Amino acid sequence: MSTAKRNAAIAALEMVEDGMVLGLGSGSTAEIFIELLGEQVRQGLDVVGIPTSKGTAECARENGIKLVDPDKVEAIHLTIDGADEIDENFQMIKGGGACLLREKIIADASQHMVVIVDSSKMVKTLGRFPLPVEVDPFAVALTVERIYDALHQAGIKEVETKIRPIKRGKKPLITDGG
Repeated sequence: MSTAKRNAAIAALEMVEDGMVLGLGSGSTAEIFIELLGEQVRQGLDVVGIPTSKGTAECARENGIKLVDPDKVEAIHLTIDGADEIDENFQMIKGGGACLLREKIIADASQHMVVIVDSSKMVKTLGRFPLPVEVDPFAVALTVERIYDALHQAGIKEVETKIRPIKRGKKPLITDGG
């Protein structure tokens, strides 16, 4: 585990207060935060979490964090998550896992969001990490065509798209949303 990621997770944990509803991001960096949060919960911190992925839900349960459905709360006070890359202007690519839509829904609904990264995620220009786009199986070709049209209208002519396979496999990745 990166010391910088752990230190960033500790700093994010300092923003958590009793009674908060927390959006819990996904990935290795968010997992560090969840493990540290679990230690605080075992010491009496009273919070509930809204997981953005199946893996996050499992990690939170293993660490004793109570979970709640996002439709059952009045507010999400704070979301803590990682990022795939962040540029010098603090623009980021987020959602390289299988839960990108859920992450964005919870981030948008949150009153505040903290993104935990270390220097390995900082880039001069976005684009090192592929931009993830979730496509409903109902209209893959139509959606891809619309994406190409939008990119061409923005002046981007050379575009490479590909369906991301599951890890070590040939089948396409299916997101947590289906």
